[in-house]
This record gives sequence, C-alpha cells and structure tokens, in this order.
Amino acid sequence: MKGLLTTSIACVLLAIFGCNSLDETTGNKNDGSHTVLPETLHPSIGAIERLDPALDKLIARDANIEQLADGFDWSEGPVWVRTKQGREFLLFSDIPPNKIYKWSEQSGLEEYLHPSGYTGLVPRVGEPGSNGLLLDKEGRLVLCQHGDRRIARLINPLNNPKPEYETLANTYEGKRFNSPNDGCFNKAGDLYFTDPPYGLPKNLKDPGKELAFQGVFRLSKSGKVTLLTDKIKFPNGIAFSPDESILYVAESGPQTRIHAFDVQADGTVANRRIFFDPSVLRAAGARGGCDGLKLDQRGNLFATGPGGVLIISPTGKHLGTLATGTRIANVAWGNDGRTLYLTADSYLCRIRTKTKGVGF
Repeated sequence: MKGLLTTSIACVLLAIFGCNSLDETTGNKNDGSHTVLPETLHPSIGAIERLDPALDKLIARDANIEQLADGFDWSEGPVWVRTKQGREFLLFSDIPPNKIYKWSEQSGLEEYLHPSGYTGLVPRVGEPGSNGLLLDKEGRLVLCQHGDRRIARLINPLNNPKPEYETLANTYEGKRFNSPNDGCFNKAGDLYFTDPPYGLPKNLKDPGKELAFQGVFRLSKSGKVTLLTDKIKFPNGIAFSPDESILYVAESGPQTRIHAFDVQADGTVANRRIFFDPSVLRAAGARGGCDGLKLDQRGNLFATGPGGVLIISPTGKHLGTLATGTRIANVAWGNDGRTLYLTADSYLCRIRTKTKGVGF
C-alpha cells in the first residue's frame, strides 16, 4: 500500500481528534490505511494546464482539483451510483488488493466489496481485482474482473453488497478471456469491452493465456460475444461519442494512443483510425499512458494520458490537461453531471466542470 499523503490540515485534525477519526460528525476517517478529509477540507492538488481558450467553456478559470482520499495501490474504474432509495455515491476499484471502495459526501470512504475481481482460493500476485465498473439499464453493478477473467454482475442489491457474482461472459470461441479491463454500454444495452493481459500474473507471457490476441468485444443483451477487433495490442479504456456513431478505444503500452471506429448499423465497427497520438507529450517528458476515458455531452474527450487527464475536442485538438502530479487511470462523471471524479494512482480526486457528462 502506498504511503499516505501528509498535509498540515490532516496533522492538525489528527492532533485534535486522535488517530481513529478526522471528523466524528461526518464519519470521514483515517483508519491507518487511507487519508480521507471532511468535505470542507478537501485540499487542492496538481494544476490545470490550459492550451486553448476553448477550455474556458469546459473548465472554469477558478476551478481546482480536490483530493478526496489517499492510500490506494492503484485506483481504477470509477462509476457514479444513484439508488432507488435516493442515495448517491461513487464506487471504484483498487486492483492489487482486490477491493472496491465506496465514497460519498455523507459517509466518506468505506470498503464496499472484497474480493472484487478474483474469487479463487489460491493466493495470486499482480492485479487480480476488478477494474472497470458499470451499471446496466436496470441499475445493477457490472464488473470487469481481472482475476476471474470475466464480465460479471453483482447478484446482491447495491445497498446490500456481498461478494457474490454471476458470469455474463468469460470466453470467446471456447477460450478464456485474458482479463477484461473496461467497458461501456450502448443505449440498446449491449456491452462493449476491452481485454488486455494486465490481470494475468505474467502478462503477455503468462502460461494461462488462451487467446492469441488482445481484443475489443461486444457482449449483446442475448449473451452473444462478438470480436470487434484484434488489431490493438493493449486495448484499454473505451467509450462512445454522445450519438454512439463513434467508438473510442485507448491503447496503452509502448505505442499509447487513442483509436476511433465508426459504429455500424449491426453494432460492429469499421474504419479504425488514430484519433489522438500523445507522442509529443511523452517526448517532452510527460509520464503515463492512455487509459480510461469518458466524454461530455458536447463530444469532448476527458481521456487519461501522459501528464494527466487530457481534454480533447471532437476534432482531436488537445485543449488542456488536468494534472495531479501522478498517473491517472480513469475518470467518471458524477453528482449532477458536472463533477468529474479521477482515480489517480493512490488518490481519489474530483473537479467541478462547466460541461456535463454523457448520460446526465
């Protein structure tokens, strides 16, 4: 577990309230593993790099990135949840320790599910936990499970989580997936997902790898798995344009970049092309690669990449970067659709935006 971020605010609060609680009334706690600050004390982190005046229409000049919690191994796969009971909260994966955490303004940080992605009995190394988290049309939690190498669904209700899952898909043509990573639903309810090797203990060289490629797949409502492409070596984040005419797929690894496909009437994809190449950023020393991505209602991409969250116009122009100073794995829209949550390595962060995310 990575070391906790120490701030002067946290030190003062710990001195006042003791090591078990930062705020007895809000329930935001430091349990010895994670630092979670009360809502009024979220410190700013990183910076916003503005490259184009168009960014001012998306991110206010006085906006700042807030740190909500710290101490994770590799935070990933955030999703905003609204329950039928009116509760709202964020769920996100911490992949190496095989856990899902819940964060809300009311209760702060709580462990939500363990195990989250590997339910086997034999201990294993690497990244066995869940990665991408999604909600289906019925509001049920769907998980990309690294360790179990499948797309699964939580059996229990969201307000009574137990680590009990049902398999939605785990093979293609009789061969097990590598380790499903991220996904997105279309309006019809079909799930599009990526399958790189990152959840396998030995990655591409793992003896348990059954597929000869890393694919992008579609899981139809009827349960049929279709291979969309096997031409991306390390497919990762995935998202639709607002009108679902374009499917974006991030490629991590040495040739990190963002691909775009035209979505066909039958749900397949065609006309693969490079939408954004961050090689100039990497050459300038920016750390990280393309990973998770989401879009706003105007078609702008908020895509993790070298340097942070790259904000890219629908035409592929880099407008600016949300930089926390750490690698950022993924993002998700939440609250009223104008809050972007960031899973940034050991951190959970957020920023208010002037634009609104797809689906809100």
